[in-house]
Amino acid sequence: MRQTRANSDAPSRYPGIDLHLEAAGTRVSRSLESALREAVVDGRLPSGTRLPASRTLAADLGISRNSVAEAYTQLTAEGWLDARVGAGTWVADRPGRSTPAAPPAGTPAPVLDLRGGIPDSSVFPHAEWTATMRRALAAAPSDAFGYPDPRGAPPLREALAGYLARVRGVRARADDVVVGAGFGDLLARLCRALRESGVQRIAVEEFGHRRHREIIRDQGLETVPLPVDAGGADVGLLGSSGARAVLLTPAHQFPTGVALSPERRLSLVRWAGESGGLVLEDDYDGEFRYDRRAVGALQALAPEHVVHLGTASKSLAPAVGLAWAVAPGRLVPALVRAGELSGGGQDTLGQLALAAFLTSHRYDRNVRRLREHYRSRRREVVEEVAARLPGCRVSGLAAGLHCLLELPEGVHEEDVCAEAAGHGLALEGLSAFRAEGTGPDGGRTAVVLGYGAPRPHLFRAALAAAVDSAAACAP
Repeated sequence: MRQTRANSDAPSRYPGIDLHLEAAGTRVSRSLESALREAVVDGRLPSGTRLPASRTLAADLGISRNSVAEAYTQLTAEGWLDARVGAGTWVADRPGRSTPAAPPAGTPAPVLDLRGGIPDSSVFPHAEWTATMRRALAAAPSDAFGYPDPRGAPPLREALAGYLARVRGVRARADDVVVGAGFGDLLARLCRALRESGVQRIAVEEFGHRRHREIIRDQGLETVPLPVDAGGADVGLLGSSGARAVLLTPAHQFPTGVALSPERRLSLVRWAGESGGLVLEDDYDGEFRYDRRAVGALQALAPEHVVHLGTASKSLAPAVGLAWAVAPGRLVPALVRAGELSGGGQDTLGQLALAAFLTSHRYDRNVRRLREHYRSRRREVVEEVAARLPGCRVSGLAAGLHCLLELPEGVHEEDVCAEAAGHGLALEGLSAFRAEGTGPDGGRTAVVLGYGAPRPHLFRAALAAAVDSAAACAP
């Protein structure tokens, strides 16, 4: 009976890693020895790396198998390599070998985090998402693995149109939905389309994400801040602003937490209809209202003048990396073209998984779980502030993943944030979200408490650190 012994030169079992090596000259084996030795010394081949089989490496380099075998044998004899019977050839562990210096560490992440707009990543539905991705992959037709529809996978656009109509009151067809790689991606596309249509100025809320304003300006548009008060952004100023578009968070203004009043909603729609202006509706956390039914989407009032923007970052996780725009039909080709020119691709498999998550109603169930999770945290914030900070007030709708902690007169938000940093807590003042070029808000001071960010076992410690910091700065 003939025996077949396992060996390192069986390419069908282990074809090996790819290596960039120079093997030239009259003594090819010596040249290969030097190249391998140098790769080990400079760390390109760290200890424990399994090398390709001699037959495989010979074919890759276009040299004889004997030359590779000679090089391996010599380096093994010198202790650079380790030939393991039946297990291949490996880079040996050399005790005297110096370890490359680690790169300098960056700014360490805060131990505690109460910054606004950040969800609790630890409650992501791992098991359900994994099962859904597996099923979506198994059911995907072969053409799903080709070049994708630039608007997004059709099943996801169909699922989003149905979901947004049912949950947010959006008037949408699948043909009106464009899927992007995140809110910033879609915002950049919209700004590019606006600029190419002749728009030069876009109004923004006085308070909002600095990064969003940077994206707008990077696309060549000027930002015009609108004051924000208890009724939301003062859209009555749009007519004299020179802006032909406006970016708003009407359901839950970020970060002040107010809703755009019914009167201002109607005024906004009237402005858009009369001027031909475009409203970009950032519905970043519209599903998370805790005291009553969520405010409906503004888009339903004027589908031809409003782009409804949403994302899975709060209801699933930022890592899902998907966002969507429900746009007037005339704007869809420009959005698609802007995406193609940016060079961005489509995560078709992730989109198919999200479509299945939506149509199976697992998305709804996850939102309900999160709604209760964040509702409970907000309640703790309100109770803790009422008990320990009588001079402070929690403001903003009972919604979303953040609230404002309004500070008493004489307490400066920068002092509270500095005190919090001493406790290892990341905290931001309201002024950090103020648009460039706007003046002080009449002495109003507040910090933004993002109760979404901490993991469950750290939430109470983070909240205690915030309260302690505010108390320490009290007059």
